Amino acid sequence: MKKYSLYFLCALVFTVSCTKIEDLQDDPNRATSVSPDLLLTNIETKAFNNVSLNSALASRYLTFTDGVNENQYYNWQQASFANYDNIKQVHKMIEESKNAETEVYAILGKFFNAYFATELTLVFGDVPFSEAVSVEKENYTPAYDSQEEIFLKVLTDLRSASNELAANDELILGDVIYDGDKTKWRKLINSYYLRVLMLLSNKANVVSLDVVGRFKEVVENPTKYPIFSSNADNGALAYVNIQNNRYPLFNDNSLQTAYYMEESFVDKLKTLEDPRLFVFAEKTPAASALANNDFTAYDGLYGSAIFSDNAAKAVAGNASRIAPRFYNDPINEPSLLIGYSELQFILAEAVVRTWISGDAATYYKEGIQASMNFYGITDTDDYLAKSEVRLNASSPIESIATQKHIALFLNTGWQMFYDQRRTGYPEFNVDGGGTLNEGRIPKRWLYPSSEAINNAASLEEAISKQFSSGDDINSQMWILK
Repeated sequence: MKKYSLYFLCALVFTVSCTKIEDLQDDPNRATSVSPDLLLTNIETKAFNNVSLNSALASRYLTFTDGVNENQYYNWQQASFANYDNIKQVHKMIEESKNAETEVYAILGKFFNAYFATELTLVFGDVPFSEAVSVEKENYTPAYDSQEEIFLKVLTDLRSASNELAANDELILGDVIYDGDKTKWRKLINSYYLRVLMLLSNKANVVSLDVVGRFKEVVENPTKYPIFSSNADNGALAYVNIQNNRYPLFNDNSLQTAYYMEESFVDKLKTLEDPRLFVFAEKTPAASALANNDFTAYDGLYGSAIFSDNAAKAVAGNASRIAPRFYNDPINEPSLLIGYSELQFILAEAVVRTWISGDAATYYKEGIQASMNFYGITDTDDYLAKSEVRLNASSPIESIATQKHIALFLNTGWQMFYDQRRTGYPEFNVDGGGTLNEGRIPKRWLYPSSEAINNAASLEEAISKQFSSGDDINSQMWILK
């Protein structure tokens, strides 16, 4: 990924040098405003486009055979600050909403600002937030906010957005997600709010956050805080067969030639006799004569195996590629920011943690059924009746995480990795001889190198406050402690 420093954000947004921006404020050839609905469309496509091959490798869905991939072998280093460009666009939308004397785009802006900020802090730990987009004030060395401060602001803004949207009677134009349906937007915001609260499960006792109280408030007040009630409410970006609007992996040559299903994931689906395997994968070349619904016709490559071993198994025709629809179908399936299935697993985990009352098994089964329906599988009774599939009373969070892992296949970005990092489930394989990073799964990414040049003092202070071992991929951020 490209690495952006905060200093260069204004260059990205305004396409001019930051050094003399005041000299260009009266340029007659430069657009001084833009309709907020146009900004909304662009922001939505950035936020909801969450199909990620890198995440699929790290989360043990796929393996790569054209070299030693850092995501698969857990040897990643620096990540990008590019989401600050998205935050900048959100603030521009809020500004233009005020200029147009409307409120609805500013309300939605609170959600998107919270979303992009959450994505940033989940990658690094502490990041600039309160001062992050103040380049107009020539602040190119913003201070870093703590994760506790960031999440408190995120939770406050999400709740405010839901409440304000309920009272707003303006039209939403430029909305490619819900076509202006405010009720569905409120469901999305509140469902995402519950996801954020679950991400904070290790901080349930922090008084300022009031994780359990906030979670209960939403679940026990469905009229005030509606949440997803079916797949029809999914926060989904649907693709269309028009240039620049097609499924992002359409015609991806490397997906056709260098990516295979991951062995432990395939084995899990085969053990459970899960028909979603037939939706995700194609048969191995060696088993081409077998029926498509024959579980023995599928196999994968072990994510932590030595690269040469995986390559040899693939060449021998004993590994399944991803299903061709992922690179042949320009529309394929929508990309999810968050879906109904994931929400049901969140609610099941909340019951297990005694945050709310209810039947964890019911939420759990609804999550599985919703996932299978999403993939076009309607006959779910036999699968749900399997003893291996039922919620395990002795290890319920492991059961929930296992089914969530299946449900989020190649979707919702890095969410599954973050959940595994939080709970330890499902176990991602590291034993096989190929894993780097001393056989450890990283906990975070390093800050961009450009920050050490352009914002060194703030960066050094943030690192020293968080990590005794310095800026390290194995350091534990605050929400994990």
